Amino acid sequence: MITLKDLAATLGVSVSTVSKALKDSPEISKDTIKRVKEIAKELNYRPNTLALSLKNRKTKTIGVIIPDILNTFFARILYGIEQESTALGYNIITCLSNEAFDKENNSLQLLANGSVDGFIMSLSEETQSKGEVKHLKETINQDIPIVMFDRVVNNVDCDKVIIDDFNAAFTATETLLKEGRKKIVLINSLGELNVGKLRILGYKKALEKHNTSQEDPIVINVDDDQVLLNDQLENIITDHSDMDGLLCIDNISGVMAVNIAQRLGRIVPKDLSVIGFSSNKMSHLSYPPLSTVAQYAEEIGQESVKMLVERLESKTKGNTKTVTINYSLELRGTTLPVSK
Repeated sequence: MITLKDLAATLGVSVSTVSKALKDSPEISKDTIKRVKEIAKELNYRPNTLALSLKNRKTKTIGVIIPDILNTFFARILYGIEQESTALGYNIITCLSNEAFDKENNSLQLLANGSVDGFIMSLSEETQSKGEVKHLKETINQDIPIVMFDRVVNNVDCDKVIIDDFNAAFTATETLLKEGRKKIVLINSLGELNVGKLRILGYKKALEKHNTSQEDPIVINVDDDQVLLNDQLENIITDHSDMDGLLCIDNISGVMAVNIAQRLGRIVPKDLSVIGFSSNKMSHLSYPPLSTVAQYAEEIGQESVKMLVERLESKTKGNTKTVTINYSLELRGTTLPVSK
């Protein structure tokens, strides 16, 4: 690898002159700058970014840890992170936890050695189920800031970007109730994740507020494996023949439920109204198109980058904040028109 010292020896000038010339310093003549850059290009000189980062104590790189790249929600958030990072002059290094605590912890340890300036992350399912936060607090105590998004924990003092999951599910359930639906079932494939718990609470609160004839909330836990999920949804729709409302709180079960219900002879939305949590791009995968709680994933990614970069460049500590990204209820073909 060609170094600044090698360039200086080749050109017969000082290392300081070469360094300043490569940075277009006004202290160096234009002819010298041109000559230095020509030789640097000819010798294929590349600056040692690791050495520069150690010297400047800044890498201009963000570590991103996401739990599932196959989930379109996280893929869209990652897209937003990449776009905003590029706009603000930062690079990203992305790691996947695959819902495992050990992989999440290893990624933090690997990148916290000076490779990145800070982290943007959504916690793995195993981390949340264990309630394990020591690795997060240790990273923050090393003066490496973390911004959590979507899946967060309250007992870690860091910036957070979330959706109002409780009110999103409350609004969706209330919409089904205003249609006159009498038996509304909630499908949960999010296990013990905090976002799932908040959506279940919102669903239950809406039923309680409207004092419906439905005796108890019906929450049915299902697998997130699509093969198993298909069979489970078919059994649910068959077993609950009097179900006339369905709230699916993930980004795929709603689409699958609509298609399965139609195949089993249920007319959607005449017999059964369905609302999912999904992106606009997924709604057309069912027929009729799925009504959804729209989550603005790209905006979550962009806001996460802005919060981290602001903290990095202002070098502030403490005074952490939580930003709530808006949601919208987008009614399409799987729900009936409701008079306002």
